[in-house]
Amino acid sequence: MTHPEDTAEDTTGGLIGKVAGKAKEAAGTALGEEELAREGRLQQAQADADVVARREAVEAQQREAEAKLEAERAANATERERLQTEIGERAREEAAERDRLRAEREAAAQTQKQAAAAEADRRREQQVAAAQEASADALSRAEREEARRLEQEARRAERQADAIDPERG
Repeated sequence: MTHPEDTAEDTTGGLIGKVAGKAKEAAGTALGEEELAREGRLQQAQADADVVARREAVEAQQREAEAKLEAERAANATERERLQTEIGERAREEAAERDRLRAEREAAAQTQKQAAAAEADRRREQQVAAAQEASADALSRAEREEARRLEQEARRAERQADAIDPERG
């Protein structure tokens, strides 16, 4: 079995292959050996195809690298958006926590104010009740004193009446 690389038409690629192909073609034409000229043309065509293939391979690698870069950019953009969302969510949570703590402090302060006001009201009511009780006690003492004075005066008046009219009684 013959391998293509073992044939007389074996060609070398690249610039050297092209130069060698031109030389073979020129030699074959000059010597009238059509087979050698044909081999030279094939070698030149192969060298041109190798150049095109290498160029296309480089372009394909470049497109692949660009696609990979674009995919990385898209992944980075997605990650950036996710992180920004996470940061925004964390900021909202922190703001909500600050608001909750502030509301709790305000509620505690309001409760404390209300308790202080209730205590002040209770003390005022106690003072008013104590004052009313003291006033009532003073009035009661004054009324008892007045009743005792009136009883004494009535007894004196009776004694005077008895002294004026001893038979009256």
